[in-house]
Amino acid sequence: MAKHLDLEEQEQIDQIKHFWAQYGNLISWVLIVVFGSFAAWNGWNYWQRTQGVKAAALYDEVDRAVLARDNERVERALADMQAQFGGTTFASQAALLAGKTLFEAGQVDKARAALTWVVEKSGDASYQAVARLRLAALDVEGKAFDQALKTLEASVPKSFEPLVADRRGDVFMVQGKADEAKAQYQSAWQALGARTEYRRLVEVKLAALGVDTASLSSTAR
Repeated sequence: MAKHLDLEEQEQIDQIKHFWAQYGNLISWVLIVVFGSFAAWNGWNYWQRTQGVKAAALYDEVDRAVLARDNERVERALADMQAQFGGTTFASQAALLAGKTLFEAGQVDKARAALTWVVEKSGDASYQAVARLRLAALDVEGKAFDQALKTLEASVPKSFEPLVADRRGDVFMVQGKADEAKAQYQSAWQALGARTEYRRLVEVKLAALGVDTASLSSTAR
């Protein structure tokens, strides 16, 4: 009986050897690919987490510089952020924050450069839309009305469309084009939600143009 079992075990061992000789190399390569991919995935996630932590730390540096009203430090930190972590949302946030701070400090050209970077480099359409709205405001400030309208031509996320219409109305207003401004303000008012605080501001603008919003048919929900 024992001999029979030994022969049976030996046969199984021979079958395993034969199988491994035929498919062992393929199996080894499959395992290498699987475990290699797993290791690469873990490595990528680790790198992403590390980059995120570093980008967040650099954003904090921009924020601290803003609070300290140290504009040179703001510019240095933003430049580092753009160079090292330009593909992160932190970079877009930092550029928007820096643009606002530099504008308030009277450094319009540097503010414009920061906002333009967001429009051209950010991978987030919402941040790009915010940057375009602020750039249009700078254009209006500089009386570059045609440029402001051109800045607002780009496609934006649907939630930003009422804000773009409102800003376009502002451009027409300063140009003395009341009818065009009215049409844009009406479009913005109708698209904004009834409970949106910003809608009240648009109502004030429409009232100044003699429009009673009660007569408008809102499409907002």
